[in-house]
Amino acid sequence: MAVNDLGFNQLATILNAIQQQATGQSAPVATDTSSFVTVGQTVLKTGYEPMLNAISQVLGRTIFSIRPYDRKFKGLEVDSQRWGNHVRKITPLDKPFEEDDRIKLVDGQSIDPFVVNKPDAIQTNFYGENVYQKSLTLFRDQLDTAFQGPEQFGSFVSMIMQNASDLIEQAHEDMARMTLANLIGAKKIYQDTVDTTGTHVVNLLTEYNDYAGTTLTAVTVKQPANFEPFIKWAYAYIKTVSDKMTERSNLYHYNFGENIARHTPKRDQRLFIYSPEINNVEASVLSSVFHPDEVSNKIDITERVNFWQGIKSGGTINVTPSYVNALGASTTGAAQSLDYVFAVLMDREAAGVTMVNQWSDSIWNPRGGYSNLYWHFTDRYYNDFSENAVIFIIE
Repeated sequence: MAVNDLGFNQLATILNAIQQQATGQSAPVATDTSSFVTVGQTVLKTGYEPMLNAISQVLGRTIFSIRPYDRKFKGLEVDSQRWGNHVRKITPLDKPFEEDDRIKLVDGQSIDPFVVNKPDAIQTNFYGENVYQKSLTLFRDQLDTAFQGPEQFGSFVSMIMQNASDLIEQAHEDMARMTLANLIGAKKIYQDTVDTTGTHVVNLLTEYNDYAGTTLTAVTVKQPANFEPFIKWAYAYIKTVSDKMTERSNLYHYNFGENIARHTPKRDQRLFIYSPEINNVEASVLSSVFHPDEVSNKIDITERVNFWQGIKSGGTINVTPSYVNALGASTTGAAQSLDYVFAVLMDREAAGVTMVNQWSDSIWNPRGGYSNLYWHFTDRYYNDFSENAVIFIIE
């Protein structure tokens, strides 16, 4: 694979597998995100038209079933980076203060004003690009038996083109979804082994039990008597972490063995939160506690996430992530499985998707009487573990 080197990664195979999980065509399985992070009846009772063998000959009224799709996870999209073979980030390192020489002056002695104190910096590099394409064949007159006139044929073509656009839109969404899933899995590795002094993954249930002196489990916390006090506390806890992120600290990111102080102003924070739980919160808790028009002010949510990886798996994550090891090199980690991811609070630069060199073109085949259209994409999906990010789980 070309991820994390200077080559190009053919993405079609893994993209198709990811889309099948996301749309529920297959059961969610462990996904190797490290390889790219950077009853309608179908029985037909009349004959098919001879070209596509998927559309019947005309019977009567035709409904063209299509609607535009607007992708999710747009909060991860960043400016395109087209030129150059890699992206670099240069970060200054904090150095200690010095004793003031003014109070150490001695008669007959001088002090050297030219002592060198070079600034320290660290450079992180992002390599690799992912490429894939989509194609479509449009016929000039082979489908005449399938439609009643040029208007219906035009509607058919519009439907097919919209479907292609929707598939492309969902491809961008699903890869952004897995970019976030890679961040979640990698932060679990940092919390467990690489950077145990930092705060990367917070188990809200454990923290609440310590705070309240309770022994709730992931099952009993959902009981009505327990849920309201827990979720109100959880909201406050996340807001507190959000507030602390505005301070310069080394707590919520990986420091590469250096002294990298980061702060994330509120305007640069992104909060992705599990939608089904928020629906429960709004229905059973917030509506009885806060005035409805104040609910949105409690937590500034970037996006409500219906599922983190697969539509059938809801709040779970099962990925083999790419992360940066203690030597500063990109590494494929062990498979990570999290049962219930509640929220991800991160700096806007901690994860991102950038799409470059997107173009399409067509070619006419006069012998075959059809046109072939091609869409091409070069995308980058990245995680930056030197930026602030905290994963909140309930397990």
